[in-house]
Amino acid sequence: MTVNYLEAAVDMTAVDIALKEFFAERRAESGELGADFAATVEELESFVLCGGKRIRPAFAWLGWIGAGGDPREPVATAVLRACAAFELLHAAGLIHDDIIDASETRRGRPAAHVTYARRHQARGFSGHADAYGTGTAILIGDLALIWADVLVRASGLPADAQVRVSPVWSAARSEVMYGQLLDLIGQASGSEDVDAALRVNRYKTASYTVERPLQFGAAMAGADPALMAAYGEFGAGVGVAFQLRDDLLGVFGDPAVTGKPSGDDLREGKRTVLFATALERADQRDPDAAEFLRAKIGTDLSDDELARFRAILVDLGAVDHIEGMIALRTDRALAALEASAVTGPAEHQLAEMAIKATQRVQ
Repeated sequence: MTVNYLEAAVDMTAVDIALKEFFAERRAESGELGADFAATVEELESFVLCGGKRIRPAFAWLGWIGAGGDPREPVATAVLRACAAFELLHAAGLIHDDIIDASETRRGRPAAHVTYARRHQARGFSGHADAYGTGTAILIGDLALIWADVLVRASGLPADAQVRVSPVWSAARSEVMYGQLLDLIGQASGSEDVDAALRVNRYKTASYTVERPLQFGAAMAGADPALMAAYGEFGAGVGVAFQLRDDLLGVFGDPAVTGKPSGDDLREGKRTVLFATALERADQRDPDAAEFLRAKIGTDLSDDELARFRAILVDLGAVDHIEGMIALRTDRALAALEASAVTGPAEHQLAEMAIKATQRVQ
């Protein structure tokens, strides 16, 4: 693969090149499994490449550069391929998350389980279309998770780098599952605890979105414990702020921009920090609002009910409070980055990414 790695530090189209090459290898391997399996590989490739901003590989790449990695080194190709594995890990999480939440769309197109349910119907298969769609999507998500590991191991990283990244990579994969389970338990139990919601953010998003990718990159470069710790502090702060922003977008975002129906988080019963904060304040100030929030979370809200839900969140000051949490965590993260030994070019780019990730509109 020929790519300008100095530009790739900012323009992560190089990650798409690495992913396309990886999927080409998988298609070659799967040819003997038949046309249906080959079509499934193509569908997964389309899902991975059709959207997203490659945030996780970008943080991993900059983690490597910030720890002294040189984009002109021969090992840079292997580093980039290993970083690209985070997109497969992310795809697995999204596919499974859409099943858990019964989400109909993802990135402006049908969710994977919906796509396969429709395919079942179109081809006149026997059995229940929804069950087939769910089962197929679960397996495809599992395949993405397995192939993420394959991509790291087949990236071409030297043996000593593979040893160093192994515990970080294991932590990233484990922690996102911890977060998924905590999120599912929180929804099912009707949790109203702000700290529990923050814990979900910490494991489901912050870990594998910013913190572990940075440490993954640093481990490839052989970073010392101090920089690994600084990356951890920066990553946890930015990652939680990123999810808090996502919570706001889940209620107030424009579907044309986010690719998901507005208010879906409320209809799905998401026990977000935003919701928990509003409920805590409503219990103290407005019993009628508290009753409405508890009665309507996780229901098929009408447009009028959604409008009232939003108004309550704003009137109680919950939205302003979350904005303050985002700003505080971002500021602390930037301070930790500035105090670290990260190299100059990477520090500047990481600071820019932190701002973009926490102030985004989609």
